[in-house]
Amino acid sequence: MQSPADILRSIWTSADGDAAALDRVRLTGTEPQIPSSFRVAVAGQTTIAAAGLAAAEIWRLRCGETQDVHVDMRHAVAECRSERYLRVDDKPPPPAWDAIAGVYRTGDGRFVRCHTNFPHHRDAVCKVLGCEPEREKVQAALMQWTGEDFETAAYAAGGVVALMRSYDEWSALPQARALAQLPLVSIERIGEARPKPWPKGDRPLSGLRVLDLSRVIAGPVAGRTLAAHGADVLLVSGPQLPAIPWLTIDTGRGKLTTFIELKSEAGRAQLRELLKDADIFSQGYRPRALAALGFAPEDAAQINPGIVYVTLSAYGHTGPWAERRGFDSLVQTTTGFNHAEGQAAGIDAPKELPAQILDHATGYLMAFGAMMAKARQAREGGSWQVRVSLAQTGRWLWNLGRLDGGLNTPDLTGEAVHAAFIESMPSGFGTLKAVQHSALLSKTPAQWSRPAMPLGSHPAQWPERS
Repeated sequence: MQSPADILRSIWTSADGDAAALDRVRLTGTEPQIPSSFRVAVAGQTTIAAAGLAAAEIWRLRCGETQDVHVDMRHAVAECRSERYLRVDDKPPPPAWDAIAGVYRTGDGRFVRCHTNFPHHRDAVCKVLGCEPEREKVQAALMQWTGEDFETAAYAAGGVVALMRSYDEWSALPQARALAQLPLVSIERIGEARPKPWPKGDRPLSGLRVLDLSRVIAGPVAGRTLAAHGADVLLVSGPQLPAIPWLTIDTGRGKLTTFIELKSEAGRAQLRELLKDADIFSQGYRPRALAALGFAPEDAAQINPGIVYVTLSAYGHTGPWAERRGFDSLVQTTTGFNHAEGQAAGIDAPKELPAQILDHATGYLMAFGAMMAKARQAREGGSWQVRVSLAQTGRWLWNLGRLDGGLNTPDLTGEAVHAAFIESMPSGFGTLKAVQHSALLSKTPAQWSRPAMPLGSHPAQWPERS
């Protein structure tokens, strides 16, 4: 079984990172940290370390100064569950899930998971089933369906659901075989441009401008990470787009936030103007949604030669499921994790991983890929595309191996996290108590210099560069 240092080395060198930089990283802590048969804590620690090391390497490229990076495993896994430890004026988060979200049996004895936190996804499930949004009625209706037929019909209707599959069942699908041909993080040159000089600043990403068009966890975590290292991150949302408020607060630390209505030509013109002066464009929209509005990677590279365009998808950018919507919990269900954890626990039902680790780890890999591509742009020129997916992160996590007896590990309590890893800060919502960033850089400590604010709090413009 690979050590955390070896896992980090593999991530780092796969993106053309200088192997000598790894000598400046210290990884502490032992696994397991939370109850799982999978290496959840190591996945969090190594992806956070990869992003932290990328920030340190950019600092070296900017000013010639090296620095050390330290990531503790316990702190990292706490950060990979940051949403559950957040407090606003000492109040804990509300219930995370919609009333009909979760696991159901189907008529053929299989299990399906419904993700209904957004109203239009809930409505799609109820339309397919012909029932009211009440748990008992959803379960009764699903007894008239086979699991696979319901999954197919719900997706066709605009819903997001997942049939629970074993790892072997998932591996036999064409989508799994398509993912097997892809790297964990894809970084590709997509156009020509001159190298852009680094702006002035006293932090690794000072002066870099990031457009963040993402929601829920993975994409927003990427933006939050870039902000922690000094980037000007502008979160672009729409006044009518559904959001999950608690996640918006947790991942909004360090960001500016504005509303742009992309369905209007005036809104698209606003985004084009912002894009002209951006360094990184990070998006997690449904596949091809932004392309239809004129913001495909190739469009962005024409609008702003030298852009780094980062794309998050659920199931990867190739294969028959490339267009399929998805969330962490659904990808866990369909790719074998819930089945495997259930088996390890000795139960005949899905069992979730103890963190939304596919989301969080993918978010850190997005930030890592964005920084590594930006470093290449500054050195070589060109426009660049970075692609990651929840399912590919899942494939990587699976291949890290299993932990015998891992499910017997005592869980990490909120009291322990709040005693060790929490900082207090003002925000537009009240006083936040939130998990500090776990990548500790010796010369340029990570910090969020802007408070989390309600969506749409700022104008659609960049701050002045110093």
